Amino acid sequence: MFTGCGTALVTPFRSDRSLDEEALRRLVRRQVEAGIDFLVPCGTTGESPTLTHQEHLRVVEITAQEVGGRIPVLAGAGGYDTAHVIRLVAELKALGVSGILSVTPYYNKPTQEGLYQHYRAIAESTSLPILVYSVQGRTSVNVEPATLVRLADIPNIVGVKEASGSIGQIGSILARVPDRFLVLAGDDALALPVIALGGKGVISVVANEIPAEFTELTHAALEGDYARARQFQRKFQGLMEVNFVETNPGPVKFAMSRMGLVEPVWRLPMVEPQPAAQQKIETVLESLGLLTGVRV
Repeated sequence: MFTGCGTALVTPFRSDRSLDEEALRRLVRRQVEAGIDFLVPCGTTGESPTLTHQEHLRVVEITAQEVGGRIPVLAGAGGYDTAHVIRLVAELKALGVSGILSVTPYYNKPTQEGLYQHYRAIAESTSLPILVYSVQGRTSVNVEPATLVRLADIPNIVGVKEASGSIGQIGSILARVPDRFLVLAGDDALALPVIALGGKGVISVVANEIPAEFTELTHAALEGDYARARQFQRKFQGLMEVNFVETNPGPVKFAMSRMGLVEPVWRLPMVEPQPAAQQKIETVLESLGLLTGVRV
């Protein structure tokens, strides 16, 4: 269900920083029409920490409405309070989502046993499939391969978004988990090598900007057409890199504003990229013909 290319959707805001529901609907329709495999609302790229509870539910609800069952919706639901995550998962299930992407607890830094018990409790609370989201650079907690092996024994823990940035660790995970357990790249630039190692796809930031093209790259790699996948990689490597010239989702949202897709609005503590970063982003967009190719 969650193989191929999934987009970690940005959350569009109006100039007064309220949720821009119409822009969100347009973004979702654009993704579906581009052939994306699944959508991931309310993750880190969606600025989920600054969404109110009701806004979180509303973003997922709108995404599910616009998708209309055509592709899966993998809703973000993570945090450092297991009981809170369990309640949120129940509410998201009622909205008809296909599964849950749950980032590791941050700040309280649980042990590997704590991580196992956290995800086990979430999985036992729901029939929805759960994907672990491991991103040590943001949470200070790494889900070690041995812990994922244990989690893979829980029937509805079906995979991991692996954003450690360590190809060695990803290779170790793929060598140890069962074939049914999905390993998805959490870094755009590593999607191709992760798939080459046996991964089943990517949850992508750059697919916000180029959903059709990054889906093509992912599918080419999954089909073993690495020559074609490398062509896409070389063409869009600069865009993948510039999206992280500052903290995500600052750059990608600025890029999308210059493409005419969203207003350039973030919620504190996220702010617009600095002028030097903006220039780098615009240079890459111009080189790819993206500054004038899309309009709201």
